[in-house]
Amino acid sequence: MGPNKEFMVVFLLLGPMVFITLTIHGWDFYQQNIAPKYSEQQRLRKELLRKHCAGVNQSLVNNVDMKNFVVDDKNGIIYCYIPKVACTNWKRTLIALRHDEPYPDPMSFEHNWVHRFDRFQLLRQFPLAERKAKLKHYTKFLFVRDPFVRLISAYRDKMQHYDQYFYQGYVRAILQLYKKQYNLPTNVTLARKTGVQPSFYNFIQYIVDPRTERNAPFEPHWRQMFRLCHPCLVNYDFVGHQETLQEDAQELLKILKLEDDIKFPPSYENMASTDSVKDWFQSVPLKDRRKLYKLYEKDFQLFGYRRPTELLDE
Repeated sequence: MGPNKEFMVVFLLLGPMVFITLTIHGWDFYQQNIAPKYSEQQRLRKELLRKHCAGVNQSLVNNVDMKNFVVDDKNGIIYCYIPKVACTNWKRTLIALRHDEPYPDPMSFEHNWVHRFDRFQLLRQFPLAERKAKLKHYTKFLFVRDPFVRLISAYRDKMQHYDQYFYQGYVRAILQLYKKQYNLPTNVTLARKTGVQPSFYNFIQYIVDPRTERNAPFEPHWRQMFRLCHPCLVNYDFVGHQETLQEDAQELLKILKLEDDIKFPPSYENMASTDSVKDWFQSVPLKDRRKLYKLYEKDFQLFGYRRPTELLDE
């Protein structure tokens, strides 16, 4: 039985004459009777966040952009999605959970369709008082990934298999800046046919170039994970890793009492071995690898990823 069988509606008085109707998935029942037994791994992941976030004023969460925070009122869930970290399949799963039981297969929802902005309610769309109430009571989760592996995935997806948006906004600019190629096709189809694409090193040059972030925040597919999901300001109930995606997804569904009702989609094998990452970075000079690490160091530290000494200490 899914958690929707245990829902209740809580009316919170959050100020004079301000009432907010908040759907909570049997929160009191959940806390008193089926409080999840988090694994030791989860305990360690959250302990690491507490260690690195010590002293941060969590009330500052009111001032940050929450456009990556998806709200599922029916099941009492808040999911902060990070591009290139299984976010398509988690969005598919959340869409399936909005339906009545038996839930549809998440894979029945087409890839591009699930990424449309009107598919979800976002936390930032709610009034401040209601945002605070949901952050306090809902089950909050995110999934993260080795930062350098995530960059490789972003390069393959957006620099090698680009669409019109990424070609016009990024590929052309990178080629002009770092390869001095100026007579580039304006048409994305022609560009793909003629093999136009930046190298992985060109992509890294763009990221570590101080002008890039000075001009605008990083595009979300390579923006630092902590900047997207604010783990020092949001007290997450569950921190999943791409490297243990299937096990973590099953554990999270069990915590939500959904493990018998829906199956998280199978994932492709991750390209996460040390050797494969080292191969990708062979073309990147040591000084740029070190600059790149400094940019993503906080992601490595907060989420427990080891410092890649084989790339940085040559």
